[in-house]
Amino acid sequence: MQRRRLRALQLIACAALALCAASGLARAADGVLTLATTTSTENSGLLARIHPDFEAKTGIRVKVIAKGTGASLQLARDGNADVVLVHARPEEDRFVAEGWGVMRREVMHNDFVVLGPRTDPAGVRGARTAAEGFARIAGSESTFVSRGDSSGTHIKEQEIWRKTGRALESTQSTVIVRGEAQRSETLRPRGDWYLSVGQGMGKTITIATEKQGYTLADRGTYYAFALAGPPRTDLAILFEGDPALHNPYGVIAVNPAKNRGVNFEAAVKYIEWITSPAVQKMIGEYRFQGKVLFHPSASAPDPR
Repeated sequence: MQRRRLRALQLIACAALALCAASGLARAADGVLTLATTTSTENSGLLARIHPDFEAKTGIRVKVIAKGTGASLQLARDGNADVVLVHARPEEDRFVAEGWGVMRREVMHNDFVVLGPRTDPAGVRGARTAAEGFARIAGSESTFVSRGDSSGTHIKEQEIWRKTGRALESTQSTVIVRGEAQRSETLRPRGDWYLSVGQGMGKTITIATEKQGYTLADRGTYYAFALAGPPRTDLAILFEGDPALHNPYGVIAVNPAKNRGVNFEAAVKYIEWITSPAVQKMIGEYRFQGKVLFHPSASAPDPR
């Protein structure tokens, strides 16, 4: 099975490299791979743990740019990244369908959790679903701090707000990328109790802690903050376990046919490496203060 997966990856890579050569788009490997990824993979300490293995085996240095999923995919569209590691499947599928990315693979997963003050003024602990928990926060007009940065966490948050059935404000935006219009919509509840801060996960947890408000966070970053010495947050997990809070991460190579100068050869090596059994084992064994942060989930190449 593993041989068939590697063979499929090799065929995709060869086809893309041939296209590059024919179009004059390939660049010589310069010893650096630019990875655009989420703040959660960086804040959790995972990348610092596993990347030395890739660099030792390949001689390629990984330059990490940690932003939200939306910003990471935009960096890739702009030609400023060679590979992305993100966690918003609808946006990933759109990225691939529009031709910006190739060779998408599942890498790992964890889950989102609803954080808040231990006093839990909104009564989120008694909720049956994440949407019910959010509805209780809105009904009590308790402070909620949103990343508001088009990250995978922000996208998941908006999905949950939709399920509450509450009236939401909509903001439309358009970005022109290489002559193509990229449109997006942002949804948020009405009210001064809802704070959109436009920050990464770590900073958002910090702000929610200062204001003793609620927020949605990935479990890995929360543990990295709550279990630090000394702790960087006193917020507690008030809701977890809803299947809607599942949080899968995927890796995608930037399509060299769309962006001149991407280090596609290094991106292919990175994808083969991070989905290999040895590195999947490293991901599953990574702990912070004894807590598992991510679960490996590499799969066969995505036919799209």
